[in-house]
Amino acid sequence: MSRNSYWSSQRLFGSFSIDVKAAALEFVGTTFFLLLGLGGIQAATGATLESGTTIEQVLYIATCMGFSLLVTAWLFFRVTGGLFNPNITLALFLVGVVGPVRFVLFCIAQMVGAIAASAIIYGLTPGPLSVNTFLQQGISPAQAVFIEMFITAALVIAVLMLAAEKHSATPFAPVGIGLTLFVGHLFAVFYTGACMNTARSFGPAVVTGFAFGGESNHWVYWVGPFLGSLLGSAFYALLKAMNYRELNPAQASTRPEDSPQDPIFGTSEKAEPTGSAKDASASNSTGNPGRSAI
Repeated sequence: MSRNSYWSSQRLFGSFSIDVKAAALEFVGTTFFLLLGLGGIQAATGATLESGTTIEQVLYIATCMGFSLLVTAWLFFRVTGGLFNPNITLALFLVGVVGPVRFVLFCIAQMVGAIAASAIIYGLTPGPLSVNTFLQQGISPAQAVFIEMFITAALVIAVLMLAAEKHSATPFAPVGIGLTLFVGHLFAVFYTGACMNTARSFGPAVVTGFAFGGESNHWVYWVGPFLGSLLGSAFYALLKAMNYRELNPAQASTRPEDSPQDPIFGTSEKAEPTGSAKDASASNSTGNPGRSAI
């Protein structure tokens, strides 16, 4: 297919109405995700005003964000793909899963959803909005960029390998993705606030009028996650170029006969007869559905 035909208006806008509907629901999902996640951070930081920063606060914030993504991504997994993150959307665009029009619409929806979630939290909770991301003392902007790059790359790889790649565990991808966000927060909350999602930092910053000014180094939360999208996508492309499925071909197998032999007697599981009713049922239940967003 020529380059011109790829960027033709028919190809770009042929599913425009579907892309708009998906973007509208992506806005709802992003708002839902950040309402739960940032709401938990607001509660944690509010309690900390009395007791100071503790390891319990870090765990609370990481749990709120990780489990919020797990729950909301699972709810919206079959609707929009449950991206909620322009950096994830960028990675999916780079590897060819998301088209250009949907990429733009989703990024707009995710940014607006982050603003809406932050505004709702600001209106429903007492005191100032305290969910902004900023650099802790002793962390330089360069260090922060690389921290955000690596934790965002980890999240991108989790999405690409667990959700974009189709396998028997794909329906459970939100669990692994949510846990990746959780681990990233455990590492980076104390240093950068653990953005991993430009919309997550942009929404609160807009609602508070960029109150932290130059102290927050807000640009870090655009550059770091952006580089993380590139790094994660490049690593995924490398895995595909190496045909990684051949490196450990039976790892995702559900066949008993692919299990190791008995270490004592040297016998292996017997394969069930082919053509049985059980095989037919399994074949029907694990058919190859049409390709979805992720």
